[in-house]
Amino acid sequence: MAGGITETGELYSPFVGMVYMFNLIVGTGALTMPKAFATAGWAVSLALICILAFMSYMTTTFVIEAMAAANAQLRWKRREQEEVQESDSTSDYSDDDVITRGRSEPVESRPILSTQSRGAVDHFDIVERVEMGQMASMFFNKVGVNMFYICIIVYLYGDLAIYAAAVPMSLMEVACGNQSCSAGTLSYNDTDSCWGPIRRKDAYRIFLAIFTVLLGPFTFFNAQKTKYLQIMTSLMRWLAFTMMIVLALMRIGKGEGEGRPPVASFSGVPNLFGVCVYSFMCQHSLPSLITPISRKGRLGALCLVDYCLILGFYALLSFTGIFCFASDRLRDMYTLSFTADCQVLDVAGLRYFLGLFPVFTISTNFPLIAVTLRNNWKTLFHREGGSYFPWVVDRLLFPALTLAPPVAVAFGTHDLEALVGITGAYAGTAIQYVIPACLVYCARRHLEPVVGQRALESHAHRSPFTHSGWVVFVLVWAASCLVVVTANIILTETKD
Repeated sequence: MAGGITETGELYSPFVGMVYMFNLIVGTGALTMPKAFATAGWAVSLALICILAFMSYMTTTFVIEAMAAANAQLRWKRREQEEVQESDSTSDYSDDDVITRGRSEPVESRPILSTQSRGAVDHFDIVERVEMGQMASMFFNKVGVNMFYICIIVYLYGDLAIYAAAVPMSLMEVACGNQSCSAGTLSYNDTDSCWGPIRRKDAYRIFLAIFTVLLGPFTFFNAQKTKYLQIMTSLMRWLAFTMMIVLALMRIGKGEGEGRPPVASFSGVPNLFGVCVYSFMCQHSLPSLITPISRKGRLGALCLVDYCLILGFYALLSFTGIFCFASDRLRDMYTLSFTADCQVLDVAGLRYFLGLFPVFTISTNFPLIAVTLRNNWKTLFHREGGSYFPWVVDRLLFPALTLAPPVAVAFGTHDLEALVGITGAYAGTAIQYVIPACLVYCARRHLEPVVGQRALESHAHRSPFTHSGWVVFVLVWAASCLVVVTANIILTETKD
């Protein structure tokens, strides 16, 4: 439910908003990108990531325009209600006014900006936080709303499966590896011994069980992320990323880089596509991020700068990785490439830090994503005018339905590259491309008869991709990508 700006927390400057967006986008997906780059080839990877950065920026502007349209729609509804109330309050006192109103054009058919252009931008100011679910309810029909929630739910399931696999895998590597470097590099077969008769994959499942027992109960309650927890995890993230880039550059500078990535390997492109889509994901969180920005006059430029910086960072992280490590030594979780190679990092304390880095940062996000998924399930089955369900269903079944599938997937596989690729390629494509394109198209059609064509095309938050052909292009692009990814998966399975 939308609320005023007071519900979004304190206002912050555009620069702080740019930093928050950078931190929002750069997350777990970045750790799987170097391996995907090495598999697809450096030239193909660079071209594809540039294209996907542009596509993600375009749909980000679509979401911002839809947010502005939603704010204008809410203001129009309030103005309509106020005029009805004023009409009711004066009808008993002025018969002439009633006759005049009866002859005039109905309130609902007059554009709210038809009488004056001044203040047109004010109607589209983003001052109320309208989440994507509410925008879907405002601009989509019932089928569209249900499809939106299904896409969000599938994406969040993929997110939880990635998190549930990444944490125990990192713990397994630290517990079963040799962080002191005294015995050289260990092999990484899942059937190898970890502690006596316990194999590495057994240790992984033990850690997954512990992870589920410790963090799973939060799904049954509400969780809140504190400001200080955000600061701590952000500092750890940037310390780890900076350390990995510097270490890889130092090794390459000394002429010790082992990476010889191919120029192009198209068999790795479908998975790279999913990884990159996942790594640029931010559209579903934009309302909470954009609304508190104090000065929103240049949101498009702000987002463009952010995307350029993120693109440069991803390229730097991935290219240093693929030229520093041989392809067979690059791990699904990039941090593990450093903890597994004592020649790159021979300081035990730093090796432990990088090895445990995903554990601390991902563990803080898991309960929040789980609660979000649980609430989306409730919203999907919500019945107007009534409670959700009996207590057992509401407090036990929905949380269990949230927690069980991703944990089951994580028990079955810890192939993070595949999990990220599939999540990004399917649910990520819908959230990053299809939903924003449909939202902005429906918002334009919905608002045009209300505010007028001129106001709709001139407000400050209008996407620079104004022509409806861009919307069609995004939808065709998304459909084409899904066809290519699905065909590749089918061909791969057939060969195997």
